[in-house]
Amino acid sequence: MSERLPVFPWDRLEPYKTGAAAHADGIVDLSVGTPVDPVPAPIRRALADAADSPGYPTVWGTAALRDAIAGWCERRLGARGVQHANVLPVVGSKELVASLPGQLGLGPGDRVAFPRLAYPTYEVGARLARAEPVAYDDPLRVDPAGLRLLWLNSPSNPTGRVLDTGELRRVVAWAREHGVLVVSDECYLELGWEADPGSVLHPEVNGGSYDGVVAVHSLSKRSNLAGYRAAFLAGDAAVLGELLQIRKHGGMMVPAPVQAATIAALGDDAHVAEQRERYAARRRALRGALEGAGFRIEHSEASLYLWATRDEPCWETVGELSKRGILVAPGDFYGPAGDRFVRVALTATDERVAAAVRRLAG
Repeated sequence: MSERLPVFPWDRLEPYKTGAAAHADGIVDLSVGTPVDPVPAPIRRALADAADSPGYPTVWGTAALRDAIAGWCERRLGARGVQHANVLPVVGSKELVASLPGQLGLGPGDRVAFPRLAYPTYEVGARLARAEPVAYDDPLRVDPAGLRLLWLNSPSNPTGRVLDTGELRRVVAWAREHGVLVVSDECYLELGWEADPGSVLHPEVNGGSYDGVVAVHSLSKRSNLAGYRAAFLAGDAAVLGELLQIRKHGGMMVPAPVQAATIAALGDDAHVAEQRERYAARRRALRGALEGAGFRIEHSEASLYLWATRDEPCWETVGELSKRGILVAPGDFYGPAGDRFVRVALTATDERVAAAVRRLAG
């Protein structure tokens, strides 16, 4: 099975991490986008209050959880008429991305398309299912023959690019014409800086119907819940109903305390606004420091990263920055088209970001 997969990309970064860690003032790790700020107190309380949960949770989650997901989709995304059949909790979004083609029954002869610069797990999921991975520059130019699943990612990881309402609408219409399921990874939707990211669940995109469209959302970034593995799907009831049956057989259950924490997180917008402000301040500081050090920032109008280049091979940039004790992700982790960029995460403490700013100025 593993021979069908590429080398796990982060393993290749370990020597540079070791080098950066040798800096006299310690490493500033801006590579993996893992949250570093505290889990908000109301979410922790909800988790603790539900800790006495000796029985098995259900795969579909509690009615209260489904209400919370549906309500959030309507309040935050502008979706309309979201019913329980239109939502499904999942055990973290990465698990879902990696296993979705297989859960949909895709295999040899089927094709899975994803952006040419993309989160590598889209390709991994296709390969695990023995389907053909297809990287695209323009989704509307993908050959629809054998195409079963089309991934969108807006805001993009790694580039931070946002697809506007017109672009999303055209892709959904094209996919419906060709019988292709659109799954939109919207995990960074709450982190729009120079753009206001929209969802495929909005009626201006889908015409008021969820047929053929599914959105993926995660609480890892917006609520600092990466350690909780809290995520969900919303959209086409027929697709989600089939996934629910498959996931029941597989026992893919979100733990009951995490379900309770998810309800609390989706019901509180204040902590999201506070976290956005933290990231906004770090983004301003890092962007200014990178540009002052000769970097050019492309896209990056949303998401948790700066997509930066000095017009040199990405591993040269990684090496030079590691000498300053700064670790970033090489752009070719996200496809060959990123081989002259690095991805700089905003996920470091204010103190560590300030250290990176000083080192970039030195």
